Amino acid sequence: MRTLSGALLAAQRSASAVPHVLVRVSERIAHTLRLRWERLYAGSEPDSHHAVAVPSDDSLLRARSTGGQLYYQRVANPGAGSNFSSWTALASVSATAGLALASHGSSVLLFSVHTDGVTLHVRESSDSGATFGSPVTVATASGSVTWMAAALKSDGTALLVYSVGATVYRVKRVNAVWGSPAAWSQTLASVNGLACHYFADFNIAVAGSQSSGMSGLWTVIYGDGYSQALNTWSPLMELTMASSGSSVAFRAPFLAFMDCYRLLFVEKYTGSQAYSRSCWSHLATGQDFVTNTWREAVPMNLEGDFGLAAAVGSTYGWLSTPSGVWRAGLSIPVLELTDDVLEAYVETRPQEGRLRVVLRNDDGRYNNLPAGPHAAIRGGSQVDFSPGYVTASGPVASPGARYWIDGWDYVSGSSRQAGARGRALFVLHASDAWALLESWRARRQFAWEAGESTVYGLLRFVLGRAGLGFAALSASSTVTTLSPAFTIQPAESGKAAVNRLLAMVPDVLLISGEHGYLVNPTATQATDYQYGIEHAVQAGLYGSRSASFNRVQVFGQDLMVEDFDWTSVGDIYDRLHQTHDLNLASMAAAQDRADALLRHGEMQAADGEVLVPVNCGQELYDVVEVTDPRAGLSATRRRVLAMSLRYVRDRPSPAYEMRLGLGAV
Repeated sequence: MRTLSGALLAAQRSASAVPHVLVRVSERIAHTLRLRWERLYAGSEPDSHHAVAVPSDDSLLRARSTGGQLYYQRVANPGAGSNFSSWTALASVSATAGLALASHGSSVLLFSVHTDGVTLHVRESSDSGATFGSPVTVATASGSVTWMAAALKSDGTALLVYSVGATVYRVKRVNAVWGSPAAWSQTLASVNGLACHYFADFNIAVAGSQSSGMSGLWTVIYGDGYSQALNTWSPLMELTMASSGSSVAFRAPFLAFMDCYRLLFVEKYTGSQAYSRSCWSHLATGQDFVTNTWREAVPMNLEGDFGLAAAVGSTYGWLSTPSGVWRAGLSIPVLELTDDVLEAYVETRPQEGRLRVVLRNDDGRYNNLPAGPHAAIRGGSQVDFSPGYVTASGPVASPGARYWIDGWDYVSGSSRQAGARGRALFVLHASDAWALLESWRARRQFAWEAGESTVYGLLRFVLGRAGLGFAALSASSTVTTLSPAFTIQPAESGKAAVNRLLAMVPDVLLISGEHGYLVNPTATQATDYQYGIEHAVQAGLYGSRSASFNRVQVFGQDLMVEDFDWTSVGDIYDRLHQTHDLNLASMAAAQDRADALLRHGEMQAADGEVLVPVNCGQELYDVVEVTDPRAGLSATRRRVLAMSLRYVRDRPSPAYEMRLGLGAV
């Protein structure tokens, strides 16, 4: 149950409570900013190696290497009227090697490769890129350099990573002194791009191919002591792959931290109707770089072999190519709908949550969307619905559920929804994060061998592909110890994959906002809330149903275990449920599965519901105590298995009530 303030608890238990409901819309999906990129410049510069940075004065720094010449540009106050076509030629450089820009505060480093193809130079600025010192030799590579990337810390520590053939090297500056280059500890058959960004560690993306011919994009960490030991490499972590026969390769990644980590790269297809299309992804909400929980990549309407460089300033995110500049605001306004809300209906079930909000539209304020002051109302926009009450200290609402817009209706005249003749309404329809999970479809087959990942890790991967965060509130031991062989087939939905994983463990998945939380619904779980004493029960229905099964057989690797509800068997005889899973290699694991199946069956056997004034903190799977002397119940424990909320403000019979579906604990 969500934590509520003392004032809000007192208000929702009062017989004279006054409802207060907040409804807000913002341009977010899974609580991540939906960036609206505005192109400020479209030039004719040829596509080539390039980089971008934004120091602390919010100037825009761009560099490109074209035809063996290093060009540089600084725009002090970048905006719609700025000149992005003026470049300064700095030096002759390798015609095939990449370059890199890194900045922190007012310090800027510009890396390039000499015309000999092996000497790595750096130019340093202490005035936000307004002036640079003479080039300094950082290192001499063992062969021709192809790709480069760099990052700079606040203390002046810098890391340059570069590729020579299929090997990535790193060279680090500490206390203003550059060390010796050293090869990484990983192996690839080719490298087609590098990106680097510092945030607690040196976080890196690398594109290339494996010896098998598989093309891929991976993340890897060069440790600074946060999630990876100092000066060590993590294993390569796969982000996306393409088979050797697919004619697909990945190249030119760029990293930036805006509201979260954003990764841009090029997907290049050389078959019929060839393309080199930019794509982007971001880390799932609240996840660290080491989790590698990247949202499924989204294509962009831009082609080119060298991708989109990314940087971030105080108010804008920036994208750049040699011939283009884009920006997107990082401050997304929130559209307040609260005063227009006439009715709201929420339905929440174990794998589905829906919201319907009825708004006044008598003056046509919501017509002609998306435009005007209500432009944030678009397909996919986030709706925050927060139930509350007017307390002694003023209106207070609990941070409630989040939904994402599916669509809307305009209702007018004597329509059933409009009520009185001549009325005009705008009705928003939205779904919770289960719909985001359902909408993700696997682009290819994903397969894990037994022992490769736990069920916990697999769930985190699937939710991450839909852009959702993941954590555990109360996990079973099975979910972190069972490492099954598991395959997600092409076109399988994230919801279907999650259900197959949950079938292996006693846990359930609670969706709350943009996160999925594991809950282990044990019979000994503490009571979260009480109804019938301080918080009134307006009506109740309490039933008992025969379980669909009362005998479980679980078959694993050359083993079988059984579990029984003997009381039920004695009453209605045995009703058998069988499960076969070769991932179960021990009697203990099979017994855990049998116990979990029987418990979930028992939870569904108790059937009932209560109608109560809205509890602003109520969540699925909470354990509540119900006292209802009319039905002979006194502090009877039940588990919340469904919820519906109804708010009606302006009809003859206003309402603010919640109906809870109850099962056994």
